[in-house]
Amino acid sequence: MVGFNKILIIGNVGTDPEMRYTPSGSPVTSFRIATSRAYTTADGERHQETEWFTVVAWNQLAEQCNQYLAKGRRAFVEGRLHSTSWEGQDGKTRFRNEITANRVLFLDRGPGYQSGEGEANSGGDQPQSGNVDAEDLPF
Repeated sequence: MVGFNKILIIGNVGTDPEMRYTPSGSPVTSFRIATSRAYTTADGERHQETEWFTVVAWNQLAEQCNQYLAKGRRAFVEGRLHSTSWEGQDGKTRFRNEITANRVLFLDRGPGYQSGEGEANSGGDQPQSGNVDAEDLPF
């Protein structure tokens, strides 16, 4: 049976990207990203929920994320979801949602912005566009 695992998120980068290298020399970058949802209950009370994800990018995509992303920037991430759980030292069950990214769009202009920045793919493609419109998003 064929399966399908794809996640698309837009959010704010919550930690500066951290790049390291595997023993074989492949770069890997991880960072946290927050997505928020606001809603109003039936009795008119406004609420906001925030979900945190850890994003992991590999190879050229890892290098681009490390170079162009920073805490507070907005990004679109496309990839596959991997969830893990474990028992903490306090005995409580902890959960982590991790996205292995295969595409990242840099949605705002940060320090050092240059023409041609904006999109990074794990397929080895160079960034293609610095201007991302809502119409360009896949939803």
